[in-house]
Order: sequence, then structure tokens, then C-alpha cells
Amino acid sequence: MDIPKYVSRPIYLNKIRKYLEKDIIKVISGQRRVGKSYMLYQIIDEIKNKHTNPDIIYINKEWHEYKEIKDDESLIDYIEKHKSNKELTYLFIDEVQDIENFEKALRSLQSKKNYNIFCTGSNAQLLSGDLATYLSGRYVEIKLYSLIYPEFLHFHHLDDSSSSFIKFLKYGGLPYLINLELENQVVYDYLKNIYSAILFKDVVKRYQIRHVSLLENLVYYLADNTGSIVSAKKITDFLKSQQIKISPQVVSNYLSYLTSAFFIFKVLRSDIKGKKIFEFNEKYYFEDLGLRHAIKGYKTEDINKILENIIYQHLVVSGYQVTIGQLESKEIDFVAEKNGKKIYIQVAYLIPDENTREREFGNLMKVKDNYPKYVISMDEILGGTDYQGIEHWFIRDFLAELR
Repeated sequence: MDIPKYVSRPIYLNKIRKYLEKDIIKVISGQRRVGKSYMLYQIIDEIKNKHTNPDIIYINKEWHEYKEIKDDESLIDYIEKHKSNKELTYLFIDEVQDIENFEKALRSLQSKKNYNIFCTGSNAQLLSGDLATYLSGRYVEIKLYSLIYPEFLHFHHLDDSSSSFIKFLKYGGLPYLINLELENQVVYDYLKNIYSAILFKDVVKRYQIRHVSLLENLVYYLADNTGSIVSAKKITDFLKSQQIKISPQVVSNYLSYLTSAFFIFKVLRSDIKGKKIFEFNEKYYFEDLGLRHAIKGYKTEDINKILENIIYQHLVVSGYQVTIGQLESKEIDFVAEKNGKKIYIQVAYLIPDENTREREFGNLMKVKDNYPKYVISMDEILGGTDYQGIEHWFIRDFLAELR
């Protein structure tokens, strides 16, 4: 097959290299249009560089020529007809969740020991549920996200500057934007189409939702309340005030569907003192800010929400498990844990005076442990200044690299 041109994403390729030749199914998951197909192309090039004339089978369920592959039996039939007599076949399946009972076929092929299998998927619930049932211990999942700020600069050939950062804030990180002029009407027309595709293909169609307008109202509510504590009951009450009747259970279901489609992040709260995770009153952030703005519009008065969303995504891509910190009546924006270590983060727009400084730093000062604590804002300070042991970072400096 001919590999189209692409921009490499070493953050994820380095993770995949660890499993490249391992006898384990590699699943690349993520929202539509975050670059999963192009990640497969990068892996194919890696294999071609390592092996002379490898046997490669590539199936993309979004392409018309593969429409006859509908279930596990037709998938196996196709592979049997197209594989060579070589000892090992590299099998790539794009959007594997569109094949009924795909997990049965993958289990059968993987058990034969002569297939190295890579696949992508756009539904977390389907992948985790069915793969966990049939392929426990036989697969690894690598989650792919839209571009973080350093990737955005690399993809668009931009230097780090205030104007570049504003472009990132406004348009988000879907990779295809490199093919478009970064101008409001052009970008948001494209993003609205992507939003519709995610909503109708990955949520409405998959879960057979009949009341689409309710779902759209819910998404708008989430866009308007990005980073605010919400609950199914609170959303139900708001929709009721808009003459929209819906039960908390339906709201809860719709939220889980949107999360499973990798459209939004659900972030739970944790008690900093008691280390307890609260299963209610969570927050939601968008996996791509550009899609949020396509729904609600980019508004400067939402800057705090937008900055929080960016920091949250950056932490997740960096490999942290992130919660909202609860310290008695105080809230810490993010408590991020990785490899047994922890960092605390407060996000602010600007800190112009001492009263604001005391408010933004004060909550972190109440956390009585020795883990690093950061306040991140758009104040153009250099290198991380210190305020009573708490580091104050300019947001672009903080986002410059994975942490």
C-alpha cells in the first residue's frame, strides 16, 4: 500500500515501539480525527524499515472497498485470502469496532502466533468491554489525543509566541487543521462537521438515541460549563428550566456515551486528606478545545475554562492520573499522580495584585505535604518564580514539554 505523507508523533510512536514485535494485540484508541490512521501508517513504515518486504494486510472500515467485512467470519475470510505464505503477517485494522464480534476474530488470529496485530477504535466502552472479556492479558491500549501545544507548533511550523498560543486556544489540536487556513470560518466549518460525525456515528447511531435534540442540549451545557462541578441531577434541573424534560438516569447515560466516544473527559474529585475518590459532582473537559468552540463559540470571558482544559489534557498526555482536589471547603484544580509521585496545580488567567495572589496560592499553601505545587497563569514570568515554596509558571513555559 502507498503511505500518504504525515507528520510524525514521537510521543506515541515511542510508546508503541516498546510493543512493536511483542506477541500482544496493539490497540490505538481515541476520538475520530485525532490521527489514529496516520499512526498506523507510521507503524507500517517502522516495520518496513526493520524488515525486508514484510507481509502487511491493511483494512480500513471507513473505506468502501472493505464494506463486505462486516463480522468476525468475513474478517477472517478476507485475511486468509490475502495473507502470503510468510511466517509472520502484520495485520492492521482501522476502526475495528465497526466489525461485529471483532474480538472473536482477534482472539482466534492472535492464538495462531503468526500474526502481529494492530488496530484502532473510536469507542472506549466497546473496546475495553469486549477486549477485556475475550482478550484479557493479550492486548495493550495506547490512547491517542489531539495535539498538545508543542505538537501544534511542530505541525503548523510555528514558533512559540503569544499569537501561536492564541491560535492553539481558538482552534484546538485536530491534526487535519494543517491543511486549512487558520481562519475562523474555515476552521469552525470543518470542526462542526467533525462534531456532527462524532455525535451521530459514535453516539446517536451506536446507542440508538432517539431524542437527538436532548443530546445536543446536553453537549451545549457541557461546553458552557467546562471545568465546573456538575451532576446528572444538576443538569436535569437546568434542562427542566429550559422546558426540556429528561431524567437524571438518561443524562448519566448520555454522559457515559460521550465519554466513551472520547469526546469529553470525565474528571472525578478526590479528598486530599482522606485519599477518597468521590463518585459524584464531577467535572468535564473536552478532548479537543476546537470542537468545544465549534459548539459554543470561542469567547475571551471563558479563558479560565479554556486554560484549565489545556492543562488537563497536557497532564493526561504526560501520563498522569488526574483528579480534582478537595481539601475541606477548598478546591485544588488538579491533583496529578504518576509513578507514585504527585503534583498539585492551580490554574489562573492573570494574577495582577496581592489579593489575587493570596487567593490562587492560598489553597495550595493549605496542602501540608512536600510534593511540588504549581500555579500556572498567563503572566509572562520566566522559568518559574517562587512564592512561599509554590512555583508560579507562565503557561507556555509549563506546556513546552511533557512532565
